[in-house]
Amino acid sequence: MKTNLSAASSRKLCRSAGSLLPLVGLGTTLLVASFLVISPALAAAAAGGGKPVGGMSAEMLLLLQIIVLVLFGRILGEIMQRLGQPAVMGQLIAGLLLGPSVLGVLWPDLQHFIFPAAKEQKAGIDAISNFGVLMLLLLAGMETDLSLVRRVKRAAFSVSITGIVLPFACGVALGEFLPQSMIPESNERLITSLFLGTALSISSVKIVAMVVREMNFVRRNVGQVILASAIIDDTIGWIIIAITFGLASSGKVEVLPLVKSIGGTLLFLGLSFTVGRRIVSKLIRWTNDTFISEGAVIAVILLIMGAMALTTAAIGVHTVLGAFVAGILVGESPILTRQIDEQIRGLTMGLFLPVFFGMAGLQADLTQIATHMDLALLTLGMILIASLGKFGGAFTGGWLGGLSVRESLALGTGMNARGSTEVIVATIGLSMGVLSENLFTMIVTMAVVTTLIMPPTLRWALARLPLEKEEKQRLDREAFEEKGFVPNLERILIVADNSAKAKFASRLVGYLAGPRGKPVTLLEPLAAAPERTGEDGDPQAPAPGNNDALLAAAAEAQVPASDQDAGKPVLDITRRTATGPLGEAVSKEAENGYGMLVVALARMASAKGGFDDAVTEVVDSFDGPLALVAGRGRHLTNPETGDLSILIPITGTEISRRGAEVALAIGHSANARVTALFVTNSDRKNSRQRVGATRRDHEAVLAEVQNMAKLYCVNLRTVVRLDIDAEDAILREARLGGHNLIVMGVGRRAAEGLSFGKVAAAVLESSDRSLMFVSN
Repeated sequence: MKTNLSAASSRKLCRSAGSLLPLVGLGTTLLVASFLVISPALAAAAAGGGKPVGGMSAEMLLLLQIIVLVLFGRILGEIMQRLGQPAVMGQLIAGLLLGPSVLGVLWPDLQHFIFPAAKEQKAGIDAISNFGVLMLLLLAGMETDLSLVRRVKRAAFSVSITGIVLPFACGVALGEFLPQSMIPESNERLITSLFLGTALSISSVKIVAMVVREMNFVRRNVGQVILASAIIDDTIGWIIIAITFGLASSGKVEVLPLVKSIGGTLLFLGLSFTVGRRIVSKLIRWTNDTFISEGAVIAVILLIMGAMALTTAAIGVHTVLGAFVAGILVGESPILTRQIDEQIRGLTMGLFLPVFFGMAGLQADLTQIATHMDLALLTLGMILIASLGKFGGAFTGGWLGGLSVRESLALGTGMNARGSTEVIVATIGLSMGVLSENLFTMIVTMAVVTTLIMPPTLRWALARLPLEKEEKQRLDREAFEEKGFVPNLERILIVADNSAKAKFASRLVGYLAGPRGKPVTLLEPLAAAPERTGEDGDPQAPAPGNNDALLAAAAEAQVPASDQDAGKPVLDITRRTATGPLGEAVSKEAENGYGMLVVALARMASAKGGFDDAVTEVVDSFDGPLALVAGRGRHLTNPETGDLSILIPITGTEISRRGAEVALAIGHSANARVTALFVTNSDRKNSRQRVGATRRDHEAVLAEVQNMAKLYCVNLRTVVRLDIDAEDAILREARLGGHNLIVMGVGRRAAEGLSFGKVAAAVLESSDRSLMFVSN
């Protein structure tokens, strides 16, 4: 068996290496071309002691440095990722290869030419690298899921506290016993020890998340504790760094600067997560809804990051804390679309990360460790202390947090990854002068070794964790929510006038948006609804206060089980008035990005049959999922209150499934009675074989809806009617079952007006129950 596994691994490695040959060839070609271009300047530089002359301007040198760092960082990052290691390690190793550790030994003239030591010649690439730190922390903050921390807070905080305190104490103790030659300033040993303790105690969220996601453990209990603990580690780590930076800036440890750093940090965090959260969310939304130029939201996000970074610098702590907190607030904004996230991520991963980690590798000189036995032994000791301290602290925290021995073992191995976080900490310490170059090299080496060890050890530990029944049920629910329609709605646009029907529709929207606090925009026609008559011919009395209906339903809605620890979400409502034609207003508003349009006007049906022309105009102006709501019966006299009893006609199609999901989401929020009715559009004259196949199909369809109902915590009743036409079955079941709301998933048909087919048309014309047509 061992031989077979080894052979399989070898074949996989060979295939990976073979597929990388074109990339390596491209890199070699670019490097040779670059060498031919700069060879005259290189020859002159060799004659001049390594100083760039011969026409190589500062701009050309900066461009060359970026090309080399991005090229080698991308190639080695790809290789490392295919070997099951983090890509960021490849970028750091690229810097080590291009720096004094390798290239400086093999070809020192070339190394000094591309990366000169003079400060004025390093200024450009250092500026990009330092800005890259802020971009990296912004991205890390955007990926921070605070709701995950809330769900597993007991175990996560237990693991984080013990997992930080023990290695931090070990690092500080190590710093106090280091030789004096390794301390830049004799009077700053305590600051150096604090930096060393921080470097040994923090885990890298990105590295941990990479392995946990790869193993499909991101939603497992232990996976959530690992990620949440790493998030808390990172957050506490940046607070420690900010405070340590404040102490280092004052030059000595005094009570007043210490109080100022701690107090300023706590005040900044308090304001950020209260007032700042609302300001950031409203600012991003206002920019998205107001500006028409490309990239406006990204520009505002960068401005928010810069402002918060400058704020932390003004209170005497490091800018990285401001960038990290800005990322958390931006990530919680409901208008952060996947496209915006990908654009920021692409720029950061493609440019800033290879440059920053490449420069970090360039500043480390492994030849000092290789040629000095004392440094090599100290480095080995640091790796052992860091690994044992982190493993012991995390394992103890997991055990105290109520986890099993196997889960605690996985926690201990997973939290041992340092990677990007420690490199950033060490870089800051080096730039501040509290870490020597040798100590910086030791920390970088420790970060590389512990990060490379973590993935295989964590995979080994996770593979031995059984899946419990309760955990499986939670995983099924979260997998459904990840792919579901309602949970992934970002914003809802409701077009409603002042009629009772619109108020009832607003109530339904409140049930959909309330559990997760989805932003809702209420667009109202300028014309007053009371002047019009409803589709039944009765005057529609004014019913102002659609906001009230939304908020009341949102307050009544039940919070999903997965978010119960987060408390009751607050529904954010924006109210607008259409000053011109309603269709044009909808088209313009839709440019701001909405996941669903809900239409509820006083006249939904036309006297000639089908939908009213105004409804058709609105629907034609929106490209995306929509729902048409026609309140009837008791919902016209008392639209805001009263029990709901929902009937869901289903056929097994995808749009029918979406209608069922919307109905179940409403049913869950309103605690409504729900019935699923399986019907068929087949003509009764079809063959017995067709009818028999339909009878077999309904079992699978109903099973799927039943499973969906369990995930929404709805007690679902099912009915099958294949012996009469679909429209007759729906009307009959609504009457016999006492249902007052019919929710149908319907597809739009090619017709002169707005049409969802003959079944929907018959129900719209004949039913005295409220209707909701969900369409794509």
